[in-house]
Amino acid sequence: MRRRRSTIPPTRCAGSSRSRRRTIWARWAIGSRTRNATERSVERAIADRAILRTWPMRGTLHFVAAEDARWMLELMTPRMVAGSAARLEREYGLDERAFGRSREVIARAMQGGRRLTRDAVYRMLENARISTRGGRGLHILWRAAQDGLICFGPREGKQPTFVLLEEWAPGSRRLPRREGLAELALRYFQSHGPATVHDFAWWSGLPLADAADALDLARAHLVSHDRDGRGYWSAPTTPGPTVGARAYLLPAFDEYTVAYRDRGDIVDPARRMRSMDLLRPAIVLNGRVAGTWTRTLGRDSVEIDSRPFARLGTSARRQVAAAARRYAAFLELRAHVS
Repeated sequence: MRRRRSTIPPTRCAGSSRSRRRTIWARWAIGSRTRNATERSVERAIADRAILRTWPMRGTLHFVAAEDARWMLELMTPRMVAGSAARLEREYGLDERAFGRSREVIARAMQGGRRLTRDAVYRMLENARISTRGGRGLHILWRAAQDGLICFGPREGKQPTFVLLEEWAPGSRRLPRREGLAELALRYFQSHGPATVHDFAWWSGLPLADAADALDLARAHLVSHDRDGRGYWSAPTTPGPTVGARAYLLPAFDEYTVAYRDRGDIVDPARRMRSMDLLRPAIVLNGRVAGTWTRTLGRDSVEIDSRPFARLGTSARRQVAAAARRYAAFLELRAHVS
C-alpha cells in the first residue's frame, strides 16, 4: 500500500509552518490548513502574539506557536550556529565579539516594546559603527534570532518588523532537552507521519543520533510499520486516504513538499529529477504533486494560472478550480482560473 501523508494541521500541532521566500506564501501555508481562515485572520493571529516567525529548523524561516518559540530555538539552533561560525567569520568578519556588540545595540534599540523594520535595525547598527553591508546585516539578524533575542513582529505597512522575543512572547516556554526532543518528535510524526527517522532528522536539522533519541522518547505515543526494510512512524489516528480526488494549491517551499528527506511518495517516479518543481507553488492532486501554479492579483480578484504536468480529466480540473476558489476566499477575492 502506498504511503500517504496525513493532512497537515495548523502551526501548534505541526510544530511549525515553513515560510521561506515571501511572507504571502507563509500566510497561505497556515491558511490552507485552518478552516475558514483569511489573510486578515492570520495577520490578527500574528498581532495577537499567538504565532510568530523566526529561524528554528535548519536555520530557515518558519511560523511557530509563540509558546513554543523559546524551547524550539534552544533545542535546534546550537548546531546551526556552530556549523556556520567559521564561514561567517571568514566571509563576513562576524565573530562572537561582533555578534555580541550587535546584540547589545539591538536589545537597546528594541527595549520597551519597540518594533523596528529591518532598515531601522540596520541604521541603528550603522550608527554604532557596525557594518550591515554585503549581507552582514541579514546574518546579524539571523544570529540574534537564533540566540533567542529577537523574532519577527507584525507588519508595518508592507514591511515586517522585528521585536524582542522576551517582550513579545514572555510566555514562551523553556523545556529540558529530553522533554524538548520528545515533544518535537511527537509533533513531527503526529502531523507529518507516516515518516522515517531520516525524514525527521532532515526536517529538524538535528543530528541523526539525536533524532533517533527523540523518536525513542516519543515512540510510546506513536505507531510504526515497516516497508522495504524501513520503519515508518505516525500517530495512532493518522487519517487514511481520502475517497475520490481532492486538489490543493500549496505555497512554495510548503511542508508537504520539503519536510521529508524521501519525497518519492508524493512525486511521480518519472518526474523525480524535476526537483525544482517541489520548490514552486504546487498543485497536489490525490496526494501527489501534479503541477505548479502562479497567481496574479487584481483589484478585486486573483487569477490562478495552473500548470499541470499532464492533461487533467474533467473531475481533476473541477477539483483544481475548487482549490483555486479556496485560495481566493483566503484572500477575500474572486477567483479566475486559467
